[in-house]
Amino acid sequence: MPQETPVTSRPSRWLTRLSAAGQTLLDLIYPPRCAGCGRVGDLFCAGCQAQVEPITPPVCRRCGRSLGAGDLCPACRGIPSPLDGIASAAIFGGPLREAIHRFKYGNGYRLAPVLGGRMAEAWPRHGLAADLIVPVPLHAGRLAERGYNQSALLAREVGRAVGIPVNEAILVRHKATQQQAMLNRVERQENVKDAFACRGQVTGKRIVLVDDVCTTGSTLEACAAVLKAGGAASAWALTLARTRWDPHAPAPDAV
Repeated sequence: MPQETPVTSRPSRWLTRLSAAGQTLLDLIYPPRCAGCGRVGDLFCAGCQAQVEPITPPVCRRCGRSLGAGDLCPACRGIPSPLDGIASAAIFGGPLREAIHRFKYGNGYRLAPVLGGRMAEAWPRHGLAADLIVPVPLHAGRLAERGYNQSALLAREVGRAVGIPVNEAILVRHKATQQQAMLNRVERQENVKDAFACRGQVTGKRIVLVDDVCTTGSTLEACAAVLKAGGAASAWALTLARTRWDPHAPAPDAV
């Protein structure tokens, strides 16, 4: 039975200090630029952070639409899902959208503490409870290409803040898939079909999945399905951002 801790090793104290000193020197030579506006001085400046639009309850736990009462909107009540719900910290747009793009595709791993901090603040706001936090995994090829799993970095920040153990080994992505960003809902569901496997003991566990952005929720549902098949008691998701539903558009027929 795997331990409920990150599978990454912890660096020694002197190595951490050496790395911090090296980063300070690099910052002096190449000052950081804000991922939102490009201004020199901060990785994500206070002005851009002030423009981030938080998602505050009450919202439908499935699609994220504003909700007057209950926990599911009328459109989502008849839709079965392995996910018990999706909670998100903020709307995907504006400076946050730019910051996530830098974080995910521009070697912006240093944004993890500030972005993960946003998610940790959303945890009690949405009333989340868990025995275990599990990041959505990358395929080994994508991980080697990118150098890090952005969802795992966020999960570590959230776990540290809320005091819940993180396990990065329970879920594996054993099938290489296309990037979801360019696919529609049906294509996304097909893309991640049978892409994940549960490789750990999750029986009776309340699990919160962590990912950067939720659009349709297809990836999160695929992860939740294998966790539930493995015996998980519940599977919620917490994402940094959620795409905004157009209030004048037809309700989504799935997350």
